[in-house]
Amino acid sequence: MRNLSEFYTQRVAGFEEEVGALNQKLFLFSSLRLVIFLVTVTAVYFASINAKYVVGVLLIGIPVFLYLISRYSDLKGKKAKSQELVAINTLELQVFERNYSKLQTGKEFNEEGHYFSQDIDLFGDGSFYQISNRTKLPEGSQKLADIYLENDINSIQEKQQAIIEIGEMVDWRQEFSAMASLTRTETSTKTITDWLKNYVPFVPKAMKYIPLVFSGLSIGIFVAYFLDFVPESLLIFWLLLGMLIVGVFTKKVTKLGQDATKLKSTFDQYNQLLEMIEGTVFTSELLKRNKSKILSGGEKNSGVLKKFAALLGNLDRNNNLLYLVIANGFFLRSLTDCLAVEKWIDSYGRDVETWFETITFFDAYNSLGNYAFNHPSFTYPEITTNEVVLKAKNAGHPLLDPSKSILNDIIIEGGQFFIITGANMAGKSTFLRTVSLQIMMANVGLPVCAGAVSYSPIKLITSMRTTDSLTDDESYFFSELKRLRYIVDEIQTDRYFIVLDEILKGTNSTDKALGSKKFVERLVKSKSTGIIATHDLSLCEVAKEYPMVKNYYFDAEIIDNELHFDYTFKDGICQNMNASFLLKKMGIVE
Repeated sequence: MRNLSEFYTQRVAGFEEEVGALNQKLFLFSSLRLVIFLVTVTAVYFASINAKYVVGVLLIGIPVFLYLISRYSDLKGKKAKSQELVAINTLELQVFERNYSKLQTGKEFNEEGHYFSQDIDLFGDGSFYQISNRTKLPEGSQKLADIYLENDINSIQEKQQAIIEIGEMVDWRQEFSAMASLTRTETSTKTITDWLKNYVPFVPKAMKYIPLVFSGLSIGIFVAYFLDFVPESLLIFWLLLGMLIVGVFTKKVTKLGQDATKLKSTFDQYNQLLEMIEGTVFTSELLKRNKSKILSGGEKNSGVLKKFAALLGNLDRNNNLLYLVIANGFFLRSLTDCLAVEKWIDSYGRDVETWFETITFFDAYNSLGNYAFNHPSFTYPEITTNEVVLKAKNAGHPLLDPSKSILNDIIIEGGQFFIITGANMAGKSTFLRTVSLQIMMANVGLPVCAGAVSYSPIKLITSMRTTDSLTDDESYFFSELKRLRYIVDEIQTDRYFIVLDEILKGTNSTDKALGSKKFVERLVKSKSTGIIATHDLSLCEVAKEYPMVKNYYFDAEIIDNELHFDYTFKDGICQNMNASFLLKKMGIVE
């Protein structure tokens, strides 16, 4: 089994060495750039008596200087990426030490009324999302949250193969993440796709030919003017005519130019991520299928996107006054450029959303692959169609410290319902969340915290952390009733694994016992599968009436006047409760 701490430590050292080497090259090219500039200026000064020497010096000095600027810029980009790779691997070392302070909590994705998100520590501080999320794009963060929330039981084996493949592609994953980290855009992809969908062309189709004819006539007038065949006034008139033609569309051309400035950086940066995906050979069907979305008609869409970025860049030239007057006055360039942009939008505008979604998909699956890679002891569930819904050996809670986690076995068949009793703090709620996370993770295609797992896919629904709503003037009890009503409605139309923790807490003991019993009976009669934890031992009587109901418990013992827990899942009904002992132990009662 891989030593993750050693693995990431070596990568940090390797990338730090790269950063050091790049710093040396940057210093070298910076120095060379200064030397070339000074040599060129000096040479021009001493060669100024001879125009040919000046031109010769400039023809050599300027290209060399520009080349050094380009190389310096490339090296800065490589250094930035290497620094990101150092940060990525350093973060993994921090997570390995259970330091999650630099990770997003994802609390904004918690959905009120969702099937299970509020009950199983999916979002928030120390949540599964926080520990597993490594997305770098805002859209990728949302996509990962959507994957966790979708409660989808289809194509699990296909998801597993995709996660296994991308999980082992460490270099590719980290390079993609580093490039995505460097993506700094002022315009969101949603804003761009909405803009493209709603764009209304304004350049007349005739402008496909008019600028060409106008440019030809302009060249003819230039030649005629220099040969003294036409007066200067005609040249000026022609310039003003061109400016007038463009001027009719000035407001819309300016607006498109302003929009282009905002869009160009996004297209430039996302294009690099597209190129990475296009240049990679994937073997799993899910990854191949998503890659194929950016290979329409055999054409690499990174090239198509790069062309659009160049077209948008052409519109920026209108900010140059000389270009604005000459290029538009004699060649109608703004209209030609706008028409080219509109033609691109007409041809590819509807596809851009798919391209962005593909990048988002890989950003999210990077996180899933990274999680799988970081948990080599976890097991991919064997997907079955057996009567047994979940059979897990040595199952543990994936958020607990492995050195302190107590592992348990569980086997539950379809239609079975477990009633779990136990003392306070004995491990009932942790066990419920262990089972819930196993089901959620299995449905996503992730490996789960267990030694061996077979699983017949089923959707998850829970009621564990009901709260009252002051804003809706809603009592705790009424909120809980609404949640139970929601569960009853859902199981009428689909197959669910139901997890309940101490239901009907908002009413008196007698009423609670009767209501809980009737609710469990209803679930059993509907042939639902699930688990309920309770302190109410009378609920265990249901097992006498329904053979599909089984009683299990978590125990506590008082040894040498101290409370001890073994956190072990046992067959039967708990006999030892600890509330009165704890009240005395803490001096609350005598």
